[in-house]
Amino acid sequence: MTTPFLHRPVLLEPTIDALAVPAGGVGAGGVWVDATFGRGGHSRALLARLGPEARLVVFDKDPQAIEAARALADQDGRVTVVHEGFGELAAELSRLGVGRIGGLMMDLGISSPQIDDAERGFSFMRDGPLDMRMDTTRGETAAQWLAHASIDDMREVIARYGEERFAFQIAKAIAASREKRPITTTGELADIVAGAVRTREKGQHPATRTFQALRIHLNQELEELPRALAAALDLLAPGGRLAVISFHSLEDRIVKQFIAAAARPGAETARLPLRESERPQPVLTAIGRILPTEDEVAGNPRARSAVLRVAERTHTALPAEGGRAFVKMPEAPAGRRRPTARTRMSRVRAFA
Repeated sequence: MTTPFLHRPVLLEPTIDALAVPAGGVGAGGVWVDATFGRGGHSRALLARLGPEARLVVFDKDPQAIEAARALADQDGRVTVVHEGFGELAAELSRLGVGRIGGLMMDLGISSPQIDDAERGFSFMRDGPLDMRMDTTRGETAAQWLAHASIDDMREVIARYGEERFAFQIAKAIAASREKRPITTTGELADIVAGAVRTREKGQHPATRTFQALRIHLNQELEELPRALAAALDLLAPGGRLAVISFHSLEDRIVKQFIAAAARPGAETARLPLRESERPQPVLTAIGRILPTEDEVAGNPRARSAVLRVAERTHTALPAEGGRAFVKMPEAPAGRRRPTARTRMSRVRAFA
């Protein structure tokens, strides 16, 4: 039986309010998407506002999250569950026959149950197997990757995704330690990193940035995010809202740049002698940037770095390449093992 862990959704009311769903669900129909179900806090709040004819499609990689999502779907026939990451939004929604959506939300943070469960290997505060996979049914664990990655590959991943200035020293320390014995637990890795990091910001564990980097790398989080943003723009109906919660600068930068590019597509031609009608028109309107209140941070310290960005789809037609015109796909670090061809493992509850 899955052990229950407390999960407190971050920026819950501001996110649902940002989607511009009428209070009480009066007239709120259509299809909506929660691209990161987690334990369903945001989904439940949205369902409370949606009308009886609405549909909510929820995505997640985590088998435990999917278990919780299916339990919700058993209670509420408006819910459709997809066991995939948000990078597969376009393919999965197309397969479900969804052509337009009223709104989409993404919470890019790791959930409290994932952090608090030592068996998942996400936290250096609890010793457990060095796993770090969002989807424990597939892919390479952190222990497996660290066992074969070169010093250069480790340095690049830790520097790029963790923005860690001691990345080279950490990579060398990992390589030296694995020569003696395999690194298999979070405690072992945290100790190795702590020994290689000479200084650290007050209040931050020396392993914070390295654990973040390995999690992002193994789960291809920053490669999936641009694909999801492009898909969202392709699917949003005019007036539909996009709401994205980020927790670190790398994610937030991608979201910010995407919204800016779609909201100001004529920026590159601003100095050219063109009529206003000849300039590219916005396909998104940037609604705002919302931070957690002091009260929320006091009650839930994990909310302190959260940033919610909101945008609304305009009536302007997309360019020929669709939402991809406004995203910049990050280059994967050297050493990335590209996914091999496989039979899709999506597990989808059919539309009611």
